[in-house]
Amino acid sequence: MQSVASAITRLSDLAASPHISQLSAAFSAAGFELALVGGPVRDAFLGRTLNDLDFATNARPDQTLRVVKPISDAQWDIGRAFGTIGARIDGHTVEITTYRTDAYDGETRKPIVEFGNSLDDDLVRRDFTMNAMALRLPEQVLVDPSGGMADLLAKRIITPGTPEVSFGDDPLRMLRAARFASQLGFTVAEPTAAAMHEMAERISIISVERVGDELGKLLRTDSPRAGIELLVSSGLAALVLPELPQLRLEIDEHHHHKDVYEHTLTVVEQAIELEKLRFVDTSPDLVLRMAALLHDIGKPNTKRTEPGGVVTFHHHDVVGAKLATRRLRALRFDNQFVADVAKLIELHLRFFGYTEGAWTDSAVRRYVRDAGPLLERLNILVRADVTTRNRRKADRLGFAYDDLEQRIAALGAKEELAAIRPDLDGAQIMTILGLTPGPAVGEAYRYMLEVRLDEGIIGVNEATKRLTAWWAIRD
Repeated sequence: MQSVASAITRLSDLAASPHISQLSAAFSAAGFELALVGGPVRDAFLGRTLNDLDFATNARPDQTLRVVKPISDAQWDIGRAFGTIGARIDGHTVEITTYRTDAYDGETRKPIVEFGNSLDDDLVRRDFTMNAMALRLPEQVLVDPSGGMADLLAKRIITPGTPEVSFGDDPLRMLRAARFASQLGFTVAEPTAAAMHEMAERISIISVERVGDELGKLLRTDSPRAGIELLVSSGLAALVLPELPQLRLEIDEHHHHKDVYEHTLTVVEQAIELEKLRFVDTSPDLVLRMAALLHDIGKPNTKRTEPGGVVTFHHHDVVGAKLATRRLRALRFDNQFVADVAKLIELHLRFFGYTEGAWTDSAVRRYVRDAGPLLERLNILVRADVTTRNRRKADRLGFAYDDLEQRIAALGAKEELAAIRPDLDGAQIMTILGLTPGPAVGEAYRYMLEVRLDEGIIGVNEATKRLTAWWAIRD
């Protein structure tokens, strides 16, 4: 958290930048108000990078266009119906929105757009007090009608008005509260959290695409646990991601298995730590994080209590992959994302067979082949999945995975495992066997791939002998 003086200095420096000072001067000269609003003002006090600058004005969209045209080299009005005009000034993109005093019909989150004349009225309709502050330009006066500064300093998430009205107007704000709790490390105020619980059902009016987008933003934060816990405790997760609260399996009387929900949260945390170590200077890996969150969702459906009280979850990897596919498709994630997450879940138990006995080179090749481009993510997920408090067991699993990765690297250097293919391609197979394109070629190709996986590179001559011998005895 920046000091107030430091934050004001940052905002002043920003306001003095050529494109913003030019913009504010143009609005002032035309007799209109202009203010920097929302996230940038909040982030100045948090010491965060000031991106996506948003401005508000009492000018109507047509008037805004007239003001910005002389000082910009491009303008766009795709958001005109909502009062937003965009422009490019000195290479910088700015968006200016007319003050609004929207009304909601209670059936959807889409407001009936009503333009206003007051900055204060525009601010109090926003989601949380920390986002309801503005810097009036060019005067550089901080405007804070809802006490957002005090809440920011207290690290508190609270709505400007009553949370029932705020969430009733736009239920997506409940998911945003969870995301901000994780993103900023803030606590949701008790009245706001209580309203989330009471109004959770209202999330049903939000499009699944918007829900999926917010879940993705939450998982991309540095520490999503707090937000995930809030979604579960409020009842929102039961509606948007029901597989998650179902992981809170009742502990059996003999305590033969751990709390799968708590285990999952730990796996997500550990996966993020490993991701940061291995994927340096890259954006958060949502595929990996979603797979970590959902990797055990097959357990509730596969839970069995065996004789003697032992609890098992046989095939929860396969069941979990199917459940994840169904849920992520319902949330409108793209097909490749869904397939990648499901594949990681399906493969996440494969490694544990390695600790039961040394794998052959063939088994290592198959592991790499099945993981394909997801191999590094699978490496991270499997390591993150070790949450045992038994230090000896944890060390044994860690050493085993170190050994497997070393063998993958050694075989990779020798055989180019990342691109495993038979020694003969489809064209060669057709020439050798005198075939034309068809199912038989595919069958022969798969046979040669199995030979490659079992024995490594054998060369074209030996591969030709194997192929012709196999073809001669093929039914």
